[in-house]
Amino acid sequence: MASAALELMGFFLGLLGMLGTLVATVLPYWQISAHIGSNIVTAVANMRGLWMECVYQSTGAFQCETYNSMLALPSDLQASRALMVISLVLSVLAIAVAVPGMQCTICMDGTGAVKSRVAGAGGGLFLAAGFLALIPVAWTTHEVVQTFYQPALPASMKFEIGECLYVGLASALISMLGGGLLCVSCCDEQDGGRGRRPGGGYPYPIGGGMAGTGLRTTSQTYRNPTLQAGSRGQTLLRSTGGSSQLSTHGVQGAKKPTAAGYDITGYV
Repeated sequence: MASAALELMGFFLGLLGMLGTLVATVLPYWQISAHIGSNIVTAVANMRGLWMECVYQSTGAFQCETYNSMLALPSDLQASRALMVISLVLSVLAIAVAVPGMQCTICMDGTGAVKSRVAGAGGGLFLAAGFLALIPVAWTTHEVVQTFYQPALPASMKFEIGECLYVGLASALISMLGGGLLCVSCCDEQDGGRGRRPGGGYPYPIGGGMAGTGLRTTSQTYRNPTLQAGSRGQTLLRSTGGSSQLSTHGVQGAKKPTAAGYDITGYV
């Protein structure tokens, strides 16, 4: 149950991070004009984004103009575009991969550890998507801060950190957190299934006497003689004196329609 809860939490965090990355990629609020010094007129505000540049006037008019040429853009802006788009594509792939591997879905039932590994692969894609989205956000924030504190630059050409940079930073961290939770849940499921022994019976430890009852518990694993050619069966004989004796009789490997194997614990 703990791994299932981690899977759900990681999946929804990754989905939330993808939505935030999409909002930060589309909106133009990456850089906002700074109203400092002689540039204290707030009638016009300039905004810059990855795809367009907008102007907001105090009268309520809002005008945007997309960048005409992609090749004429600065190299850092082109790289930011590419990284954000790749991050969104990886997030979509992570959702498509993680859904079949989650425990709350019926896809790939009966595959054992393969199902948990698929969910872990989705978590790895979320981690990669968050890391790719973090790079352009951090780089643009660094450039805005460095440009703002240049004394030779006029105040009208200085910009401040926009809202999309905050949203992009939070979304990248949330995506990485969700991917990490998916990977941790995958590891928990694999660790929990190491002690399982498929087929042939499940041996239980021989217990001691039950306190206050005077009874002694014995445990013996019975296996299907048809699965082991030439093996010897074991029978459990109960005595009437309060003790149990385990005697082994030779049983020939005959073809009998017996069950696959059962764990029987008797109280004597």
